[in-house]
Amino acid sequence: MDQVNILVVDDDREIANAIQKLLEFEGYKVIKAYNGMEALDVLVTNNIQLILLDVMMPKLDGLSTTMRIRQDKNIPIIILSAKTEDSDKILGLSMGADDYVTKPFNPQELVARVKSQLRRYMQLGDMGNIKNSSQIVVGGLNIDTETKQFKVDGEYVKLTPTEFKIMEFLMSNAGIVFSAEQIYERVWHEEAYSVENTVMVHIRRIREKIEINPKEPKYLKVVWGIGYKIEKC
Repeated sequence: MDQVNILVVDDDREIANAIQKLLEFEGYKVIKAYNGMEALDVLVTNNIQLILLDVMMPKLDGLSTTMRIRQDKNIPIIILSAKTEDSDKILGLSMGADDYVTKPFNPQELVARVKSQLRRYMQLGDMGNIKNSSQIVVGGLNIDTETKQFKVDGEYVKLTPTEFKIMEFLMSNAGIVFSAEQIYERVWHEEAYSVENTVMVHIRRIREKIEINPKEPKYLKVVWGIGYKIEKC
C-alpha cells in the first residue's frame, strides 16, 4: 500500500505531537497544522487521506473548517473535542465529519477509529481500484460501486465515504428495514453501542442531498421504532 498521509490539526502542540508519534508508530506519515486556515493550506499542496481535526482553534475553528473541506473533498474527517455532550457530537457530524472522538482519548481507540475510516475510504476506491464493478439502481437512484459515483435522476450527487457506504448497503437491500445498530455494524464494522444519534445524523444529511423534500422522503424512509430503509420503486 502506498504511504498514507494524515493531517493532524490542533492548536495544542503537545497534543498534536503526541498524536503524531502515535500514528507514525503505526506507519502513517503525519502532517501537522495548528488552526483551520493552516489546514486548508496543507490540503492544497498535499495528498491527504484522513484528517484529525480539533474543534476549538484560533482563526478558523474545526466545525467551520469541516464545512469548507466538504465543499469539494470527501476525505474522512475525525473530529477531536473536549466536549462530550451528544448535541456537540451531532453538530460535528451534521457539519460533515465522519466520526467524533472526545478528549482525553484512549490511544488504542483513536488508532482503531483511524484504521476504520481509512479502511472504508480505500474500499470506496478513493485510493485503490475495486474489481467486480456493478451498478445498483432503485428508482431514480443509481450507485456505481466501481467509480463510486452516485446519481439522483441522472444528476451526480457528492456523498462522503460514510454516506456512500450507507446508501450502498441500504440500496443493496431495498425494502428491508434495518435498525441503527445493524446499519452501524455493517458500515462502521464495529460493535454498536448508543449509535442511534450517529446514524440518524448521517441519514438526515443523505436525505438533504437526495430528496426533493427531505421532510417527506421518497426514497430514504424511517420506520418509526424500528429503523431505516430504502423504499422499493
